[in-house]
Parts: sequence; C-alpha cells; structure tokens
Amino acid sequence: MRVVFIGPPGAGKGTQSIRIANLLGVTHLSTGEVLRSSRDAGDEVGAQAAEYLSDGRLVPDDVVMRLVTDRLSDAQSKRGYVFDGFPRTLPQAKALDKLLSDRGAPLDAAIQFVVPEDELLLRLTARGREDDTEETIRERLRFYNTLTTPLVEYYEGRGVLRRIDAVGSPDEVFDRVREALDTLRVA
Repeated sequence: MRVVFIGPPGAGKGTQSIRIANLLGVTHLSTGEVLRSSRDAGDEVGAQAAEYLSDGRLVPDDVVMRLVTDRLSDAQSKRGYVFDGFPRTLPQAKALDKLLSDRGAPLDAAIQFVVPEDELLLRLTARGREDDTEETIRERLRFYNTLTTPLVEYYEGRGVLRRIDAVGSPDEVFDRVREALDTLRVA
C-alpha cells in the first residue's frame, strides 16, 4: 500500500505514520529523515538540500523529488510506504503521481489529519520549544493551509482522500486511520 499523510504541525502524522507503516509492513518515509540521511551519506542531492536547510529555506520541489525518487528506488520501498508530511505542495503531488504512474504503482490513499487550530496551539505550545510562540505557530499554520489547500482538493478530486479526526488518544486516532485505510481495501 502506498499512502501519504497530510496534516498541520502537531496533528500527529509522525506518530501515526510509523504505527501504520509497521501495521502494513511497509516503509515509513519522512522527508526530513530522507533529507538528513542523504546528506549524511554524502550524496550530491543531499548536500544540495542541506544548503537550503542551513539557510532556513524550503528545499525546492525538484530537489525533494530527486531525493524521493532515489528513496523509492530502493528494495525496501517495493512493498509500499507511508509518507509522513510529503507531498507538501500541489506540484510535489503531481510529480509524485507521475513518478508512481510511470512505475505502475499509483498512490492508494491520502489521509488528511483534521485538528482544530485551538487544539494545535495547545499541542504545539506544550512542547516547550523556544520558537513555539502562539504568534509563530499561527503563522506556520497559515502558511501550511496556503500550501496544502490545493493539495487536499487535488487528492479529493482523484478520489483517494480520506479525512480523519485527529483529536483523541493516539490509539483512537490510530483506529480511525486504520478504518479509513480498510475502506480503501474493500472499495
């Protein structure tokens, strides 16, 4: 199964993507981890991505797609994967769909984690990070919504989007994600 998790910072994508990947017996792919491991391995594309990250800039879509393409080419990813926080933009989603289509392995699902902004504020400020002020969190959420609204609409139009209520205990949210994926398997 090939799945992407979409959700704002603090929605629980990281926790749930690892759990779902383990349940399905597929690879967990976090673009942050892929970027770091490529950089640490001394790969050219990883070094290029590191330049952007060190300056606090977003890594351009073409660089991210090169990293993703490399990662999906390894043997571990053949059984399937759960993407945690990728794609983040509509161009990334379209590029991923083309890549998967060219390989004859289209995306099975996009799971959107829905959490009210007030809940996200509570979660993110509770982390205690110095840069997690209410103002900076609200700005990150505005930026996130600007980028991902077209992404959500795109996956909805393709019929692969499933929304889940991501408020509750980790076990409750896990059960909702599992149920959403189960509806795809019987469809």
